[in-house]
Amino acid sequence: MIDALRHLPQAHASHATLAAGFSDLAPPLTARQAQIESERCLYCYDAPCSRICPSEIDVASFIRNIAHENINGAAKVILQSNILGGSCARVCPTEILCEHACVRNHDAEALPVKIGLLQRHAIDHMHFEQHPFQAAPATGKSIAIVGAGPAGLACAHRLAMLGNQVEIFEARSKAGGLNEYGIAKYKLTDNYAQREIEFLLQIGGIQIHYGQTLGANLQLQQLQEKFDAVFLSLGLAASRSLDLAAEDAPGILAAVDYIAELRQAQDLSSLPVPKRALVIGAGNTAIDMAVQIARLGAEEVTLVYRRDAASMSATAHEQEIAKAHQVRIKTWAQPQAVLLDDAGKLSGMRFEKTRLDAGRLVGTGVSFVIAADAIFKAIGQVFDTHAISDPLARTLKKDAGKLQVDAQFRTNLCGVYAGGDCVNPGQDLTVQAVQHGKLAAAAIHADLTSNTEAHHG
Repeated sequence: MIDALRHLPQAHASHATLAAGFSDLAPPLTARQAQIESERCLYCYDAPCSRICPSEIDVASFIRNIAHENINGAAKVILQSNILGGSCARVCPTEILCEHACVRNHDAEALPVKIGLLQRHAIDHMHFEQHPFQAAPATGKSIAIVGAGPAGLACAHRLAMLGNQVEIFEARSKAGGLNEYGIAKYKLTDNYAQREIEFLLQIGGIQIHYGQTLGANLQLQQLQEKFDAVFLSLGLAASRSLDLAAEDAPGILAAVDYIAELRQAQDLSSLPVPKRALVIGAGNTAIDMAVQIARLGAEEVTLVYRRDAASMSATAHEQEIAKAHQVRIKTWAQPQAVLLDDAGKLSGMRFEKTRLDAGRLVGTGVSFVIAADAIFKAIGQVFDTHAISDPLARTLKKDAGKLQVDAQFRTNLCGVYAGGDCVNPGQDLTVQAVQHGKLAAAAIHADLTSNTEAHHG
């Protein structure tokens, strides 16, 4: 039970009824549908879908394999570019990436090839007799990875494939990062994140230590002394604050904390569910939170954003999902005050109407109140500086609040690399984190082996 919401009633429906509401958002393609859909692809030579894919999947090649009924071939094409291709097929905003770039996505057809669903079809139906990737001969090198999210896992897999020994240090009790704890339950169902990790670990040479938190029971200096290289994939573990009085009152919670609880809950009916829920934010996490609390039985769900709908970072597709769940989206309003009743319990929030003045967002002086039993903050995640609090870690250079790295994902500390959401620049996308991990692994391996060769020379 989440302490901040302990006073709220539990969900009214049974676990079975609620669980039915968290089945796949988009049902998978049948074999026949996948065949027909794959034949719509023009297999472009200079495919714009591949060029826009952050993990550089050869889209035309894997779709052609599906058309020729070579599912394993299609899966291998995907996995060699993106070892977490199964989860990315489910959570990636394909509507603004590969499918938006699809040459069939024009006025006459207005229907791109369903690349995300085809990618999922290939991964879900692959049957390899042994792991499709074999580890190279041992290099004798060992690398520490801090954080078992998408960047860390992708880095670990690629390093292991290149013949290195890898040890991952993860703060939580499960690997997966946002895929395990932060994605809407209807996007990654049936314990998919853990099954995908089990497949990834079959490469061998990767050990995961749980309950290991950098800056608490783990220090960067000891890792640097023990391992040949260190890769930091720390994610963005802290939630932004609204900077309002009474923000820590019962009933106010970071959306990611509720989503994590929801994803780990064995019994959905045990979750606290407000009658009236307010979600503050404009990204996919805000939409995920609003839709899920609606599915759990909240009667009124309102999502509030300080600018207009076109400025929301949640895609139009995600916004439509929210509207389909009767989520009210209120724009041009910024939080002004948390409202409490006589007993000190949350009763709602006062907002100030906003507008643009010469391109700058300003308050209008006009305010209004929205009643609520719970408020979920989804105004973004920030880098948690507690993670880099030991003397050596404090010397890591930062850029706009994130870790600074060069084109090879090297930090300013010798042998220490970083990638994923914790570095700048980053798109905060799972697929981008996977790409960072993959490229960082190649850079680490090249640096270590060239040093070895230079030493022997």
